[in-house]
Amino acid sequence: MKASDLFVRALEAEGVEYVFAIPGEENLDLLESLRGSKIKLVITRHEQAAGFMAATYGRLTGNSGVSLSTLGPGATNLVTAAAYAQLGAMPMVMVTGQKPIKTSKQGQFQIIDVVDMMQPLTKFTKTIVSGDSVPALVREAFRQAEEERPGATHLELPEDIAQERSTMPVLEPSYTRRPIAEEKAIHRAAQAITAARRPLLLIGAGANRKLTSNMLREFVDKLGIPTVTTQMGKGVIDETGPHFVGNTALSDHDFVHRAIDQADLIINVGHDVVEKPPFFMRPGGAEVVHINFNAAQVDPVYFPQIEVVGDIANSLWQLKERLEPQGHWNFDDVQRIRDALQKHIHDGAVDDSFPIRPQHLVKEVRDVMPEDGILALDNGMYKIWFARNYAARSPNSVLLDNALATMGAGLPSAMAAKLVYPERKVMAICGDGGFMMNSQELETAVRLKLDLVILLLRDDGYGMIKWKQKQMEFGDFGLDFGNPDFVAYTESYGAHGHRVGATAELKPLIDKCCKQGGVHLIDVPVDYSDNDRILNREIRELSGRL
Repeated sequence: MKASDLFVRALEAEGVEYVFAIPGEENLDLLESLRGSKIKLVITRHEQAAGFMAATYGRLTGNSGVSLSTLGPGATNLVTAAAYAQLGAMPMVMVTGQKPIKTSKQGQFQIIDVVDMMQPLTKFTKTIVSGDSVPALVREAFRQAEEERPGATHLELPEDIAQERSTMPVLEPSYTRRPIAEEKAIHRAAQAITAARRPLLLIGAGANRKLTSNMLREFVDKLGIPTVTTQMGKGVIDETGPHFVGNTALSDHDFVHRAIDQADLIINVGHDVVEKPPFFMRPGGAEVVHINFNAAQVDPVYFPQIEVVGDIANSLWQLKERLEPQGHWNFDDVQRIRDALQKHIHDGAVDDSFPIRPQHLVKEVRDVMPEDGILALDNGMYKIWFARNYAARSPNSVLLDNALATMGAGLPSAMAAKLVYPERKVMAICGDGGFMMNSQELETAVRLKLDLVILLLRDDGYGMIKWKQKQMEFGDFGLDFGNPDFVAYTESYGAHGHRVGATAELKPLIDKCCKQGGVHLIDVPVDYSDNDRILNREIRELSGRL
């Protein structure tokens, strides 16, 4: 068969459901092959959005999302999405076209070395130079994208290679099982946990995939050990449960950091070096048990004394079977810290002034969204407030990016989440800065007939950097901008636009939009003026008393 047909057959063998794409003329053979496939082609309005959607698909399913672009500018537009998937450990396979490599007639027109460009951003990148090599290279791209640690891979399919004939068979995915931790490591970790007086469980990004959530919940329920999560570990355990302390939304001085400081043993599950370190190890400080798929990457602030390397869920099961709650464990201080944090969150949430304060906004969203509802956060000041104050109930129900931390991913990520889980409520939460970086995807969402709510938080500036600027006493310089009429802008795409004029209008409007169906954007003026006072001075003062 033609190599492009073989390529699509290989995608089908990998279980691919969607290809998110902006094709070019170098992809036309592949496009024709996709036309006869059950794989759905989703055309986006920017390659970056196609990549964000593919990466989010991978994040939610554990199976590689696929994005497709042409050569040159199409491929360069995938670079940010490649870094997003690679740093965020989201399995994604990118496919780019290329001019004929055997008989070129156009010189260097649009040609850059895409494979070389993708090298530092991917786990694997290759030009396909023969139709016969298609099955093996597709299989390898998917294997590497999905094995621990997941990430981005890339294949370049030149126009003339796509037209070649091949008799090679498709390679089916192999059956694999992840290795389990050595018994001696489990025994040593169990001894350390038993002997500790104030153990603390810390859940990171690596635990928010591969179905570790159920075992983590059993581990916590049986032992009652207080639990803290990183931003990308959010939702692995139910954050309304009695053992959840809080999320490391801030870099330092928040209540949860007091809980971490007082622990004499930290059970660090799914640690990922891409996240800001939630604690710093010091000689003579708390002992650390590292539980992960891979060995620890040691640096000056992270050098665990005990490493349990293997499938996380199996390691937790083995530990759970060996351990019992200990009478000498003392969680009184952590409980006091947890209570103080919950009071601080509650006190801020009752402020119903307008423009709306972020603490109250988070409460209103939590009240409306169902337990399994999915939030897809873009990057901005609000991300800290949602990470800290929003009680997630299930894994990957709060999709935020604390790895590349790129703006512009919120709307495409929400769209992908809705495709994966059409029965669940999905909301994109975007600042006005990040939203405008991929706002054209409103058309894609309308065309796909998605039921989607976009909460647009408008402060007419780059609020996160303003907050940082204020901390450095720069004053307020260079970060304000103008905005379109977001209601009219949204309606020009055939979606529904709404504007909040009072805080009391927000909750009923969100509820109405969620129930009505279709694509809805809600323009919400937000007031970040108290960020510095609350997140820096007030929290530092209150937590310092504990």
